[in-house]
Amino acid sequence: MADPASYRPARQDIPTNPGVYRFRDEHGRVIYVGKAKNLRNRLSSYFAPLHQLSPKTRAMVTTAAAVQWTVVGSEFESLQLEYTWIKEFAPRFNIAYRDDKSYPYLAVTMSEDVPRAMVTRGEKKPGNRYFGPYSQAWAIRDTLDALLRVFPVRTCTKGVYQRAERSGRPCLLGYIDKCSAPCVGEISQEEHRRLADDLCRFMAGHARPYIRELTRQMNEAAERMDFETAAARRDDVGALERAFERNTVVLADTTDADFFAIAEDELEAAVQVFYVRGGRIRGQRGWITEKVEDVTTAELMTNLLQQVYGEAQTGLAPAASGRRKPAAQGSEDVVGQHRRTSELAYRQDTIPRTVYVSTEPDEADEIRGWLSQLRGSQVTVQRPQRGDKAQLLETVAENARQALALHKSRRAGDLTTRSASLQQLQEALGLPDALMRIECYDISHVQGTNVVASMVVFEDGLPRKSEYRKFSITGDAARDDTASMYDVIHRRFSRHVEQQRRAAEKGLSTGEVSPDAEEPTSRAFAYPPNLVIVDGGPPQVAAAQRALDDLGVTDVHVVGLAKRLEEVWVPDDEFPVILPRASEGLFLMQRVRDEAHRFAITFHRQKRSKAMTVSALDEVPGLGPAKQKALLKHFGSVKKLRAATPEEILEVKGFGPALAVKVAESLGGERAASSEPGVDTGTGELLE
Repeated sequence: MADPASYRPARQDIPTNPGVYRFRDEHGRVIYVGKAKNLRNRLSSYFAPLHQLSPKTRAMVTTAAAVQWTVVGSEFESLQLEYTWIKEFAPRFNIAYRDDKSYPYLAVTMSEDVPRAMVTRGEKKPGNRYFGPYSQAWAIRDTLDALLRVFPVRTCTKGVYQRAERSGRPCLLGYIDKCSAPCVGEISQEEHRRLADDLCRFMAGHARPYIRELTRQMNEAAERMDFETAAARRDDVGALERAFERNTVVLADTTDADFFAIAEDELEAAVQVFYVRGGRIRGQRGWITEKVEDVTTAELMTNLLQQVYGEAQTGLAPAASGRRKPAAQGSEDVVGQHRRTSELAYRQDTIPRTVYVSTEPDEADEIRGWLSQLRGSQVTVQRPQRGDKAQLLETVAENARQALALHKSRRAGDLTTRSASLQQLQEALGLPDALMRIECYDISHVQGTNVVASMVVFEDGLPRKSEYRKFSITGDAARDDTASMYDVIHRRFSRHVEQQRRAAEKGLSTGEVSPDAEEPTSRAFAYPPNLVIVDGGPPQVAAAQRALDDLGVTDVHVVGLAKRLEEVWVPDDEFPVILPRASEGLFLMQRVRDEAHRFAITFHRQKRSKAMTVSALDEVPGLGPAKQKALLKHFGSVKKLRAATPEEILEVKGFGPALAVKVAESLGGERAASSEPGVDTGTGELLE
């Protein structure tokens, strides 16, 4: 019996999106498939104390050895995908779905001499036509009830039909014109079969003409003031539209395509592919790859298609561009176990007519020609722009993004990996002390406006968000990135120098607080870092080092991480330090840099949005939002307020002489100073 804690995923690693999850046993077999509106909440419920779980759930979680999930776009999509995988894998703990609680289909028994339309949950029989599955049986029954008005196909059982034949009297549906009554010869079997064919064509996607016809009948009934008939037709249209709702998981029955999406950063990429056959997702695969060379997304897609389809034709396991990584435990299909399985009910090495990609390959024409040659007929490689296929591709891309985020968070969360990354970084940079605290700085602006900077802190290789800081940069410091970097580093470590001075005066070491001190030492920036990382190359590094030298700080080391080639620059060195692209040390630096960039961009956007709504009244000291609103209500506009005298401003409720003259001086300039009657600015008294 397995301990669920041995494979329990961290709560923060599970997305909050809707999706489908699978529990597997120690041999990799799927033993349970489920769906959820919120994957995080649902999966967390399975890892409660065992005595709180139901017997079936307890048996399932103790039999399982891993859990994986797939993100979809909506709850309805998760239902469709759940059903597909239950039928595909036949999980032992989904026996209720496998029996009489499966999802409903609308079936037309074309294998019979007199076809019958019915709602079924059973096994499919050869020769019959099936449409679905659907989420609610009542919606299918309502739809069928509406369709019988146009296609009066029989819906009775075999026994009822034979009894009507013997008696020569149709059933109730025949009397109310919801059945063409072939049982008593009111219509021939050939004509009845044509009705059934029309019904199948309607269900296969030619629904809109009939919906338009029902809508026309509804409008005509309303014009005749036959509101009862109009309401009935309105309900029929609503039932039809609910039943024929399209979604991104189930496409047209004739759709055979592969959907590829890539999510990437500077070092790694996550690839996801959904295999769609007959309009249904029949399988999913994923890979995490390292970028062993500097390639674009288009080049990565080209290499991916070449290896997936080229090696599949020779029977080899496909691999994405770069060196393959093993999948993280608990997320085989999300992170991407790189192996063939027997889970797919079709041959994955069959090239479909259409391949949809998130990014066009850089050699698109050559790829199309090559795939067409392998398939023996025309193959299209394209990026859908709108519609169901574009939505499904976005779902694939979301799975790729989740896979990459999960891989990175698990890599960063592993204690052994973190320790190795800190040690590698210390050795590569030749630092004397262990890297207990790392600070990273980034500058953000748009063409020199709204210049801001961020400071993020990592302690023991993990982010310490309570220590993050934001800086606004103005004046000469905002003229370029190097001046801004100097300003930020100087401001931050001026605090550090001041803390050292105060600690020396009190006889305390830096950061230590006396228990009986009335005013504890300020911890605005906590203790100093061992390493400062700046986002940029030699100019930014030199500016940061110059700021430290001007302050006399000698126990903090500075490096820069250049984004294009991931080079590590140190002060006064002509050549950069090149870390292996697969090294844990470079991964840590990249993660710290990306976090600083994210934090800076967020602050910059906030400041830019605020600047777009700034008012001249914001510059008046002591004038809050309530008084600004009162002024604008009284004068109507800032233009009229600029022309107002202090005496006129005094008429506004809540304004005294001193505040009135402040407003006039701030907005009116010299005119306010020479206005009559005068105001004594010292006392606020009006001068007669």
